[in-house]
Amino acid sequence: MAISLIMAMSSCSGDDLPLYKDAGAPVEKRVEDLLSRMTLEEKVGQMNQFVGVEHIRKNEASLSEEDLHNNTAQAFYPGFNADSVETWTRQGLVGSFLHVITAEEADYLQSLAMKSRLQIPLIFGIDAIHGNANAPDNTVYPTNIGLASTFDTDLAYRIARQTAKEMRAMNMHWTFNPNVEVARDPRWGRCGETYGEDPYLVSRMGYSTVKGYQADFGHDGVLACIKHFVGGGQSENGTNGAPAEISERTLREVFFPPFKEGTEAGAMSVMMAHNELNGIPCHSNEWLMEDVLRGEWGFKGFVVSDWMDIEHLHDLHATAENIKEAFYQSIMAGMDMHMHGVYWNEYVCELVREGRIPESRIDRSVRKILEMKFRLGLFEQPYSDSEEGMKTRLCPEHRNTALEAARKSIVLLKNDGLLPLDPKKYRKVLVTGINADDHNILGDWSAEQKPENVITVLEGLRAVSPETEFVFVDQSWDPRNMSPAKVDEAARKAVDCDLCIVVAGEYMFRGRWTERTSGEDTDRSDIELVGLQNDLIRKVAASGKPTVLILVSGRPLGTEWAAEHLPALINAWEPGMYGGQAITEILYGKVNPSAKLPISIPRSAGQIRMIYNHKPSQYFHPYVLGESTPLYPFGYGLSYTSYDYSDLTLDKDETTSDGVVKVSVTITNSGHMAGDEIVQLYIRDRFSRITRPVKELKDFVRIHLEPGESKVAVFEITPDKLAFLNRNFNPVVEPGEFIVMVGPSSSDKDLLKKSFTVK
Repeated sequence: MAISLIMAMSSCSGDDLPLYKDAGAPVEKRVEDLLSRMTLEEKVGQMNQFVGVEHIRKNEASLSEEDLHNNTAQAFYPGFNADSVETWTRQGLVGSFLHVITAEEADYLQSLAMKSRLQIPLIFGIDAIHGNANAPDNTVYPTNIGLASTFDTDLAYRIARQTAKEMRAMNMHWTFNPNVEVARDPRWGRCGETYGEDPYLVSRMGYSTVKGYQADFGHDGVLACIKHFVGGGQSENGTNGAPAEISERTLREVFFPPFKEGTEAGAMSVMMAHNELNGIPCHSNEWLMEDVLRGEWGFKGFVVSDWMDIEHLHDLHATAENIKEAFYQSIMAGMDMHMHGVYWNEYVCELVREGRIPESRIDRSVRKILEMKFRLGLFEQPYSDSEEGMKTRLCPEHRNTALEAARKSIVLLKNDGLLPLDPKKYRKVLVTGINADDHNILGDWSAEQKPENVITVLEGLRAVSPETEFVFVDQSWDPRNMSPAKVDEAARKAVDCDLCIVVAGEYMFRGRWTERTSGEDTDRSDIELVGLQNDLIRKVAASGKPTVLILVSGRPLGTEWAAEHLPALINAWEPGMYGGQAITEILYGKVNPSAKLPISIPRSAGQIRMIYNHKPSQYFHPYVLGESTPLYPFGYGLSYTSYDYSDLTLDKDETTSDGVVKVSVTITNSGHMAGDEIVQLYIRDRFSRITRPVKELKDFVRIHLEPGESKVAVFEITPDKLAFLNRNFNPVVEPGEFIVMVGPSSSDKDLLKKSFTVK
């Protein structure tokens, strides 16, 4: 180990060992013993988080104070420096760090904390959204929107479990994930960070992810953080942090369920949302933090702010006259930890001494923070073992899972018989587009990774089909500044090729923060392809050669022309480190695509809000010009084989409000290739006193079928799947007809239907 554990215990040995350092004592007693020894300043320090000192040094040399105002990724502290933060850490006045991306820095900062009076270890948080990808040399899985496309909750659990192990190998203990916001506006740059538009699917994926991360803590569990509570997925104009005006009914029916499910999974931290909700900033919203989260759901963990959002009560939302008042409002509304900044300790201590905040209120927050540090085992093992850690990070098992997840996450949207490709027929293939040979395939929330740990599409093509001649025309990585000459070059070379592959989409790499077109704080007013990408697609297709479009993006894109005119279209989302291999394996039929869309794809921004679970009156008057249907619906995705659905059966035609109805359906692989099918069950309450959606996803299952094989999928419709909230927001099951729909997507034409009655 880089730093001996002996150092951590050197000042407390023998008979003088305090109770809180006794690993055999109950956590509750250790917490109370430690809390009784702490000064007010030390308590308030536990509630404060800072960015890492290397992050500070880098940014104070390159950013101005003006740069900080709208920046939610980079930071330093004007008037203070990294040395100041190191001093406060030695004094025991810092509880947590984020943006620490190496084990060496984490161990160094932990060594400073071990020099403090009480030797309370630090907790290191990191945005490990799809693997611990925000730090170098870790496994990079598909982002959440791709993972949701697998409809595979066991896979979500495995990825979270593996991510936790890689985090602990780097002395990182707290992931700011899962993001269980429901994404209902594709203009929002953070769609790729979510599990899509459906509250049931988001809840299921979030639940499994929380379980995988925490795993009863111990030496390889990490603290999960369900975020952002709440409403960011339906903000004004789709911009991150903009006001959200959402009715209580929509909150409780659409946006709350994944958060409630996360608390039931045992998530021990919750992050509040940037936005104001119905006029009250989430960071000072007592109804959200106290009444709903703790009161109704019994949440037992701690609440953390998002990046400087408590300060934004003053300088953005203007609900607090100054920063000190902002701290007061947030703490008294239920906030436990501050991300991040230098004035917290001073002002909060003043507020306590002035009698405005009871010290008992501070104690409540600190108890929960200390409890997590004990449960994570940080008092016994505050350091990492870098040698052992490298045996875990990027190990073969994790790499295999990343490849499996990429294969399962890629959605085949259109195929007019072109795919899978025959290498003997298409010997010379044009490859072009901004994402054809770029590490942008890793997705948002990814640090730069070593080239040998990333397979781009071009690299995948050359590896999977070495007998094919691939003619590559580089369009560079920047869709905003594409070269017309390069577009024309691709069009010319297409004429001499047998087939064309265009890899288009968005640019998400965080290393070029201000030049991205998708990701955090990168929202758009439309969902068209940026720059000359549409020109590239049209000019290449004009060659008359078959053209495949592959989209690499974190948001749904309106590619209506391509969907109408090209023979094949693939949505790869942000597939991670092995994305290029997985895409190519699907192109050449080495892998049969199985993914389904977790979010509807509109034709254009003019269709927003395009959701499958809309109310019956939404399209009573269709658009005069243009379609009222999505480009591709929720739950949709093609395969290289065909699946026939038959014999939809209900075990009863009538039931009671507390009864259970069993549903069975036969699925047959009527094609010539083995594959996985995602069977989806939807329900509609035909008549109700409160308007209900035209359909709601209530269950799903992945099944594997060999050619010619049939299997019966069985579902149970329990009362909770029939209930809705009445006028007083109490769950009820009303008598009447319920329509059961089962099929391969949410589209009416794909669904078998039967009804039963609740008496």
